[in-house]
Formats: sequence, C-alpha cells, structure tokens
Amino acid sequence: MNLEEKIENLRQQLEADLAIINTTADIGTLRVKYLGKKGLITDLTKDMATLSDEEKKKVGALANAFKGEVAGRIQVLEEMFKAKELEEKLKKDKIDPTLPGRTFKIGSKHPLTKVREEVESLFVSMGYDVVSGPEVEEDHYNFELLNLPKEHPARDAQDSFYITEELLLRSQTSPVQARTMLKNEKKEPIRIICPGKVYRRDADDATHSHQFGQIEGLVVGENISLADLKGTLDVFAKRLFGEERTIRFRPSYFPFTEPSYEVDISCFKCGGAGCNICKNTGWIEILGSGMVHPNVLNACGYDAKKYTGFAFGIGIERVAMLKYGISDIRDLYTNDVRFLETYDRVEGDK
Repeated sequence: MNLEEKIENLRQQLEADLAIINTTADIGTLRVKYLGKKGLITDLTKDMATLSDEEKKKVGALANAFKGEVAGRIQVLEEMFKAKELEEKLKKDKIDPTLPGRTFKIGSKHPLTKVREEVESLFVSMGYDVVSGPEVEEDHYNFELLNLPKEHPARDAQDSFYITEELLLRSQTSPVQARTMLKNEKKEPIRIICPGKVYRRDADDATHSHQFGQIEGLVVGENISLADLKGTLDVFAKRLFGEERTIRFRPSYFPFTEPSYEVDISCFKCGGAGCNICKNTGWIEILGSGMVHPNVLNACGYDAKKYTGFAFGIGIERVAMLKYGISDIRDLYTNDVRFLETYDRVEGDK
C-alpha cells in the first residue's frame, strides 16, 4: 500500500472518529491519537530513512499536508464544543439581578493599632524616624548600656523574662535607642521613636499586663535642652488628647535619664475639676521622660560634654485606655469582636 492509500484510509478513520466525539476531553484524546509523537501520522514517515532524497521530499510533503488537514478539522471541532459548553454553562449560571446583594463583614483596626499609628504619624510629621529592634535582646543592650550594670538594684524592679544569663525578652524598647546611637558612627543628630512589644513579670489585672506596647522617643544632638523635651511633649499631648490640654512635669527617677520626670496632662473629662478618671486630682499621668544620662551617652560613643539629648516612653495601652475610655487592659487582648466593633465607631475614627 502506497502513501496516498494510507492517507486515504486514515482520512476515512478520522471521519469515523470525529463522528463519535462528545466532549472537549474526547478531542484531546483524538489529538494525541493522530498528532502525538507516537500518533498515526508519525507512523506514515517511520520508514523515511530507507527512502531516497527525492522520495523523502514527496513523503514529507504528503504527510505534512495531511497533518495540517487533521489539525484544522480537530481545531474547528474543538472550538465548536467549547462554544457549546460555554453556552450551557451560562444558562446554568444565569444571574438574577433582582436577588439582594451579599453583605461582607469588613474588619477594623484594633484600638492599639490606631493609637500606635496616630503617635507614629504625629512624630514622623515632626521629623522623627520610626526604628525597630529585636524583642529577644541581649542584657548588654537592655540594661548595661542604659546605666544599669549587673547587680544594679533597679534590675530587680524590672523582674524580666530571662532566657539565658545574657538573653531576655526586652523589658523596654530603650535597647533600640542604644543600638541606634552605636550605629551612628558619624555621631550625627538623632531623632527617633521606637514602637514595639515589651515584656515584664507583672501580674495581669485591670491595669497591668506581662506583655504590652511601648513607644519610646530619643533626640540627641548639640544644645538639646529640657525646653525641647517640654515643647515636644506639649505638642504630643495637644494633638492626641485635645488642643486645650496642658502638661506638668513631676520629678522622678529613671537610671537612664538625669534629671527624670513623670509627665501628667490635664484631665480631658473634667477639665481639672476632679473626676473618677483623674482620681479627683485634675491630672492624668501619661508617660516618663528626662534628659539622657551622661553615662548612657558615653557608653554609646557620644561625648557627654558635647552632646545632650532627651528621651521619653509612652505606654500604648495606657494611651488607648485614656483615649477610648477603656477601664480594663485585658479587654484589649481578649479579641472580643463586640468590643472591637464598639471602638471602631468611636467619633473621630475613620
């Protein structure tokens, strides 16, 4: 049987195969049968190695022409079946525009996230950089560089979570400040805030938690004074709690600042008259602050005779509780959806 006869037989076989196709999957099987590497058309040329050059040209031309014919027939049929299947699918998936739409529940930002972002935005607008650091910290950065050498009595008050003798869960975000000062080899001015989680061995109750958020700030440069600290915190208090707020400084003690101060704001509920929020004092404590201790500056590579600086620390939970009127810090961690929805609707939030 010559090549033309073989092709004619395959053409008749193709017509029979095409007649029983029912799905696009059947078309795929048919394509492999005729056009695959081991398909029927490939068999037409399996003996070409024994032919002369003239015969090879003739056989190749006939085989390629038939291959194109088969591919064309299969493609036409495939497109027809795809169009038919699409039409059937559209009939089944017909949309009824009269049906009510589906309501999707959208999440909201947590009160702590709102406060952190608000504080970050405020200080970024004042030229501060936002810097982060490791939560598992070395004793060297968490204590020693901050004027808290080993055996210092203030370490007992921290009551930290130690992992090894030299590693612990950081008890403050101040180590980020120390790392930033050490990295600043040219000793250029620094203006940063360091938000993040910190850990202390506090018993959990309505106002304390073993894990909480902190935002510490640090400014270092030449001729930085207490007036700069007071002006900065005055802007912070007014922006966060209202333009009519005033602040006051009370002397305190922190190992890494000297002098040190607790900072209060005038009560935003009673205006200073006295109420349950301010415990009838007219003032609410919001943060600790002070001028960076010379020992800290020297330990971090700064000449304390040339450079000065101030630092402050804000408890994110403390600010959130005051700002949103939350009485129990544990509510911030229970993730009760009803609680979160309540503070998503607080006036002024977007």
